[in-house]
Amino acid sequence: MALTIRSAAERDLTAVAHLHVRSRAAAYAGFVPAAALEAVPASSMVDYWTERWRYERDTHQMTVAAEGDEVIGFTYLGPDEEPDTGILHAIHVAPDVQGRGVGRALMADALEKLTAGGWRQAVLWVLADNTRARGFYERGGWVLDGEGRDDFIGPALIHQVRYARAL
Repeated sequence: MALTIRSAAERDLTAVAHLHVRSRAAAYAGFVPAAALEAVPASSMVDYWTERWRYERDTHQMTVAAEGDEVIGFTYLGPDEEPDTGILHAIHVAPDVQGRGVGRALMADALEKLTAGGWRQAVLWVLADNTRARGFYERGGWVLDGEGRDDFIGPALIHQVRYARAL
């Protein structure tokens, strides 16, 4: 089936939320406690994305990758706090389609949109222990910029590092 990259619609939010939960569980296994991931059930993620969509849809863009009616990946981007900087808040791909180019297609689309947004650079945050994602970003031209932060996934405190890229 052909891959379609398109702007998300409100009807996609439930599928995005469920995909986000599955993607995190697969990607973070081994370095984020399972109990921390289970502390954020799909129903909470649906509420999170629905609220965020309503609040930020005038300033942010969500894009989905789909095969037919099935959402198999998504990105979420918008302005960063730093001037002239856009941020890729999220890129997630369904675990069962990883390695098929969906992530690369979503990243290419996100970089186009960040550039079209007029930003001179883009940043993203990634879990420091997520070596697979970090390799994906590094192969795509993203570079560690030395910034770090701690945040929570459920009750687990997780360290993140920031990557940047000129646009």
